[in-house]
Amino acid sequence: MVIGSSPNGATGPYAGRTLIILNPAAGQDDVGRLRRLIGGAFAARGASFDLAETRHAGHATTLAREAVALGYRAVCVVGGDGTLAEAATGLAGTDTPLAVIPRGTANQVAHNLHIPTELEAAVDVAIHGRPIPMDLGRIDGRAFALVAGAGYDAAVMAAATRALKERWGFGAYIFAAVRQALTATPVDFTVIADGQEIRVRAVTVMLANMGELFAHFLPFGLPLAPQPTRSWQDGLLDVVIVAPRNLTEFAAVLWRAAHRRFGGDDRLIHLQAREVSIQADPPIAVQIDGDAAGETPVTATAVRQGVRILTPA
Repeated sequence: MVIGSSPNGATGPYAGRTLIILNPAAGQDDVGRLRRLIGGAFAARGASFDLAETRHAGHATTLAREAVALGYRAVCVVGGDGTLAEAATGLAGTDTPLAVIPRGTANQVAHNLHIPTELEAAVDVAIHGRPIPMDLGRIDGRAFALVAGAGYDAAVMAAATRALKERWGFGAYIFAAVRQALTATPVDFTVIADGQEIRVRAVTVMLANMGELFAHFLPFGLPLAPQPTRSWQDGLLDVVIVAPRNLTEFAAVLWRAAHRRFGGDDRLIHLQAREVSIQADPPIAVQIDGDAAGETPVTATAVRQGVRILTPA
């Protein structure tokens, strides 16, 4: 092991090392080959590391907390947005920075932060990147870096199964989105945002930490905020309520969102808040950064500068 000191001042046998957390179920890479490529890329740059694979849901959180206790210089996630969120949960409130080698299906956090998806370039950022503060959302002690939601978006994530993603990649989300749009049924929501109560019949309520979805996969992105740039550093959650009454209106809502036209239409409601509670009648599914997270009711809070993340210098 290499003896050294980490940027947060820790000393000891792990202080100069990076803990790499690899999700073997993420993306479409051959895991053995991916391990060799990552190990070679770190070794070529003279960077010491240890690598651990996740074995079950929530394992990345445990591994990240252990890395903090042992004094690792950084934790590097190899996986998608869900694995990143798990690791962020374990690092929240600490000085240990988070790095990302994007290997999920969508990698939306990396795209919002301009972290490269090409492996060698991503390793460069993990080793030499600049740590900057990033907000997090939190639900029942679990952090999210991208978006949480109840209703249609949770149904889409559930319908985009592992088998579909292995077969079609990002196309699995397109298929699931279209399929769920055909059967999406509005329910009665009660949303309380920083004390302001909104009662609305809608198909989904999303709570966004990052400002945009799918910009690198579609001809147009899907903004989740009127000004998506740096939305992950404003200390607020963007609350997006989608309330079309039929499929035609659903398409119109998506068009308005794509053009950042969030005002003047009760089918697309946007506001910002530090704390948001969502209730639905009947209760509906909830997702956190693409992973199933039970049903409503839920309460989310914004955690300003909840974690430090390594970005291109």
